[in-house]
Amino acid sequence: MTTATDTKMDIHQILAKIPHRYPILLVDRVLEIEKGKRIRALKNVSINEPYFMGHFPHRPVMPGVLMLEAMAQAATVLTLVSLDAELDDKTVCYFAGIDGARFKRPVEPGDQLVLDVTLDRAKASIFKYTGKVYVGEDIACEAELMCTMRRIEA
Repeated sequence: MTTATDTKMDIHQILAKIPHRYPILLVDRVLEIEKGKRIRALKNVSINEPYFMGHFPHRPVMPGVLMLEAMAQAATVLTLVSLDAELDDKTVCYFAGIDGARFKRPVEPGDQLVLDVTLDRAKASIFKYTGKVYVGEDIACEAELMCTMRRIEA
């Protein structure tokens, strides 16, 4: 596995790699990938996000579970790039666990999330990651994530 850190991906490359689409696609750009080790990606938070209509109309705040989902999507990109693999319509990547999730600051429209995810362990089809979401220099969210890739039957 190469450990180059100059790998970048635009939105078109991300769309070709993972199956998520609007309104649940939460990775806008990949800044760098160190294959088999880590990914650093961006999510731009806009007032036009559909969840802001109800969370909360008087003071819009990004739901914490969506920050966790953004980290999981970045982790999926890292895993697929590291394995030189593609998801097909019979393979999906699922959450298998979330541990130690902490939310340190609210995320509001106009913020830019930096998703920093490290692959800690891979065994069979189970992958364990440590992730942090930054807004500027501040940690907004952190957690340990576990994901699995599974074949599904039609």
